[in-house]
Amino acid sequence: MTTKAPVIKVENVTKEFTLRRTHTLKETIVWSLTGRRDQISEQFRALNDVSFEVNESDTIALLGHNGSGKSTMLKLISGVMREDSGYIGVRGQVAGLIEVGAGFHPDLTGRENIFLNGAILGMSKDHIEAAYDDIVKFSEIEKFIETEVKFYSSGMFLRLAFSVAVHTDPDIFLVDEILAVGDEPFQKKCLTRIHELKDQGKSLVIVSHDLDMVAELCDRGIVLEKGKLVADTDAKSAVERMRHV
Repeated sequence: MTTKAPVIKVENVTKEFTLRRTHTLKETIVWSLTGRRDQISEQFRALNDVSFEVNESDTIALLGHNGSGKSTMLKLISGVMREDSGYIGVRGQVAGLIEVGAGFHPDLTGRENIFLNGAILGMSKDHIEAAYDDIVKFSEIEKFIETEVKFYSSGMFLRLAFSVAVHTDPDIFLVDEILAVGDEPFQKKCLTRIHELKDQGKSLVIVSHDLDMVAELCDRGIVLEKGKLVADTDAKSAVERMRHV
């Protein structure tokens, strides 16, 4: 029996953020006159000593309620952020849809942003040029491709961002609630493409509140609760856990 090699390794990862409290104008004036300086920030631990592995061709759901650390974990895996302690290792090319329009420059056109975002995701100029027509066709925004993206709706951002990402031919594909944006026909088109990536043996890590979709698409579910990993099991069991929390 062949053992699949890990493409993502997360070991004892912790990530904290500094939360700054807002104060009234009156408090600010009083403090400036009296020299008083109360604590105006506190530390929030988004992830606490989390460990897991993602193997070749795994399709994994990261599950948990808002504030559980799911999106933070995806950003750490993608390299958008760095962990405070622990270790994250990634083997292979990663493409991520973590924030709609991330990596897009508002003053550039859709066409220019295809080349910019493609380069950020590791595509060569020749690769982008070869895939350009397919990217535009998939996005369904041909009429607006020469328009500056600051005039795009969030749905148009989604279409172009998703289209560029899936045409990078990634080894690992990260998706964060991206299917919650856009109309239903395009959502179905995106899901079809994600199924194709799965059938090609790509590794997928998906954050979604759509438990029915997760149960049908994913093989495994990792459940986070207040920054801690509380379950790592098959997807259907993880979904059932979420339904009863």
